Amino acid sequence: MREYFAFIFSFSMLLSACGGSGSSEQDAVSPMLPSIAIHNVSISEGDSGTVTMVFSVTLSTSSASIVSVDYATSDGSATAGVDYQATSGSLQFSAGTIDQTINVTIEGDTEIEANETLVVTLSAPVNATISQANATGIITTDDFSSLPGLDNRPDNQTCIAPARPNEDSTVAVIDPFPALPNISQPTKMLLEPGVDPRWFILRKSGQLVTFDPDNATTTSTYLDLSGIVRTASEGGLLGMAFHPDYPNTPEIFLSYTIDHSGPAMRSVISRFILDNVTNPGGGTVEQVILRVDQDFDNHNGGDIAFGLDGNLYIGLGDGGSGGDPNDRAQDTTRLLGSMLRIDVLGPGVSYPANPYAIPVDNPFAGNAKCGPGANAAACPEIYAWGLRNPWRWSFDSATGGLWLADVGQGSYEEVDVIERGGNYGWRCREGAHNYNPAGCGTGLIDPVSEYPHSLGNSITGGYVYRGSAIPGLIGRYVFADYGSGRFWALQSDGLGGFTNDQLIDTNFGPTSFGVDQYGELYFTDINNSRLRKLVPAGPPAADTIPTLLSATGCTDPADITRPYTGLLPYDINAPFWSDGAQKDRYIGLPNGTTITRNAEDDWEFPNGSVIVKNFSLNGNLVETRHLMRHPDGVWAGYTYEWNAQQTEASRVKGGKNVLIDGQLWTFPSEGQCMECHTSTANFALGPETSQLNKGFTYPSTSRTSNQLETIDHVMMFTSPLPGAASSLPVMPDPADSGASVSERARAYLHTNCAQCHRPGGPTPSTMDLRYTTSLVNTNACDATPLQGDLGIASARLIAPGDAARSLVIARANRRDSQGMPPLGSNQVDSSGINLLTTWINGLGDCN
Repeated sequence: MREYFAFIFSFSMLLSACGGSGSSEQDAVSPMLPSIAIHNVSISEGDSGTVTMVFSVTLSTSSASIVSVDYATSDGSATAGVDYQATSGSLQFSAGTIDQTINVTIEGDTEIEANETLVVTLSAPVNATISQANATGIITTDDFSSLPGLDNRPDNQTCIAPARPNEDSTVAVIDPFPALPNISQPTKMLLEPGVDPRWFILRKSGQLVTFDPDNATTTSTYLDLSGIVRTASEGGLLGMAFHPDYPNTPEIFLSYTIDHSGPAMRSVISRFILDNVTNPGGGTVEQVILRVDQDFDNHNGGDIAFGLDGNLYIGLGDGGSGGDPNDRAQDTTRLLGSMLRIDVLGPGVSYPANPYAIPVDNPFAGNAKCGPGANAAACPEIYAWGLRNPWRWSFDSATGGLWLADVGQGSYEEVDVIERGGNYGWRCREGAHNYNPAGCGTGLIDPVSEYPHSLGNSITGGYVYRGSAIPGLIGRYVFADYGSGRFWALQSDGLGGFTNDQLIDTNFGPTSFGVDQYGELYFTDINNSRLRKLVPAGPPAADTIPTLLSATGCTDPADITRPYTGLLPYDINAPFWSDGAQKDRYIGLPNGTTITRNAEDDWEFPNGSVIVKNFSLNGNLVETRHLMRHPDGVWAGYTYEWNAQQTEASRVKGGKNVLIDGQLWTFPSEGQCMECHTSTANFALGPETSQLNKGFTYPSTSRTSNQLETIDHVMMFTSPLPGAASSLPVMPDPADSGASVSERARAYLHTNCAQCHRPGGPTPSTMDLRYTTSLVNTNACDATPLQGDLGIASARLIAPGDAARSLVIARANRRDSQGMPPLGSNQVDSSGINLLTTWINGLGDCN
């Protein structure tokens, strides 16, 4: 899926790379002028003497002509002649150069004060244009009060997360097993056939676990394939089917991926003959039925199921990357990009000589068997083809119809009804639209339904509902989107087609559906490591999330633009790029609760917590976001749009885009909030020990003190700090010219990328971009991209010494479907690109 868990590189974190390249020709008569950008910087002032603040100024491309630009400093909160020495002049770039610097002298002092700012402005360019005219220099104070920033803990009476909203919807979502421990990275759930059945849960990491739904307090490991399963990208333990005569015939079938050489990943379909269906032991035997080589580490598909005809069906993706670069989905001499159908139960089947037979009515039944790689003729295992990534699909228990959700490329997600011999169009078509039709024939089958990426970006197939608890859904295909958290049911239009009827919009991450013995629907929620159930919605209730910001209890009743006094203000060392917006941050911690620092020095917040962030552009409030942990423990995000008069902000549902002073600004939907605030990153992204280990001037006392020591002093931590703040981890500010380029670049990647690009993250990438991970262990340095190369020759994720070949930079430097981050930004961070470029060009190796 997006690609199982994209988008992101998707950085497809979530969950996809589309590939593609471009070229341009320079106009010899009117060459395009390069653009000039100046980049933000910060530096510690020191106690005496002076330090030099160095502003980097760059050209977008080198010029054959001499380029010049004027510059001048001006006061922000800093004062010329007191805090810094004013300067102005003209900067020149000789032919062929692209980098210059402007030096500003900063005066050191021992005054306890807040951080101060100055501005450098570019003007009057010659032989160039200006893309970024202003840069802010932050003079960070290193003089702290001997007293904590606060004397007492803020008294939070009103800014507390309410119960989660109960939407006016056909269905609601419940946690049917609230006492069950979290199940990390669930990829599929199936109910055991027979009397008193257990639930079987597949985990991406290779474990198959079970639990008793009547006593759901613990799980048991049924089989453990973690020693052989390859979990990179979208690989792992992906599919399972019970023998049609289970438990009388004690066999299960599993689909998983393994390491392989040339290519690096292989899909495996195996039969497991169990020595004990209750608790398999050492007598269990695996018989490998089919092996299929994958071109890349994504688009593995992996779902398997027995049809009413007794044959085993196997869904496989196109082999990965973006855009099906090897044209596998239209190549029937390969097993990739297809729905396979094989006979594993017939009288002629034997192991190992003939582990499966070919159903006589398969489209290419007369040909020799295929796999694991290239073949001479069309594969007799193929039942249908032209699929991109059939992550989840199912049979209608009443009719036997095969309903399949195929994850899209960059624009559309689709639902198909699969018929024998059908070609479902990929890579010629994406949904019902041309994608790359060169060389494609006729007879391509369009989906029965599709939706654009404005509604979601990674479809999760479900089931035709045959339960009874939700009468309005009976006979309708129910499915969801992993990326947006939306759920739909197809509604017949009476003309042979279908329309999408949205059931509910959630902040969950549905990765698969399951059906109990009564036909009721469940799903795996990878965002929260939980199993959930669709139930009839009760009577519509009042929305628990206020429509107006002033009604949230998180603002000052006397002045809505100011925070409620019960909030804890804070700042972080390495801020997330938010299209140049200024941000203020606050924590609403319920009285009587505390923050726990975990083993990784990340912070875990209690139920009821609210994290508030205000965004301003040009001095005006634009947006306020609330990240809440509701009383049931579920995190969710909500956002408010400020009016032009700055007198109120109104809740935005479902996301929107607006123009603010000519700048496109995106308000995220509730589902999009949780695509970045991932469970693997512990939801609240900024608050962690190394991020808050810095001085902060508290408005209520005007004292500048270390934040960790202040929070510790007012007893908001569950346990005391293990030592002085000076002994604890510190993350540098990416703009701080006083820190090394390497430290600053790694901090930038940590904040902007590591919420998804880390172990267990929701991306088809194996990168680990956390600040604490050594470069050689990031799986990015000198690593070949698996999600497309954007047409860059000899591309690497990070190419030591060569930023031009580094996809980390190439993706961060664009804002299309190939860009990073995939959400929440419409403008490239030129300062960040400049920092990453300098860092990568200076790398000699990966050590």
